[in-house]
Amino acid sequence: MISIVDDDSFARDGTTNLLLSFGYDALSFASAEAFLASGFVYRTSCLITDVRMPGMNGLDLQKRLKEDGNCPPIIFVTAYVCEKERSQAFEAGAVAYFGKPFSEASLIDCINKTLAQSTVST
Repeated sequence: MISIVDDDSFARDGTTNLLLSFGYDALSFASAEAFLASGFVYRTSCLITDVRMPGMNGLDLQKRLKEDGNCPPIIFVTAYVCEKERSQAFEAGAVAYFGKPFSEASLIDCINKTLAQSTVST
């Protein structure tokens, strides 16, 4: 299951539809809090999250998942590329950081590699 967390409904729906068109199981959430409360955290094999969102942002979500001991591979997407946030994301274990708009092919390639590495390491 790939989970998408983004407060922008256009971006969230577009990413979800892209993943579904490639045969992935995908669910989307309008906020980090909704994702955490969903019961799907433990079923998520890859998380795509926006960096800047109202309430809990993507970096805070990453920190929370790590503290809880269940942090899937995370791909960050953002309309506001910031080197400090990018560095924070990678230092905490992010697998990718894309500026919006991003190449659909690049995202799919990143997901394929991430899931293949997760399968190999388990």
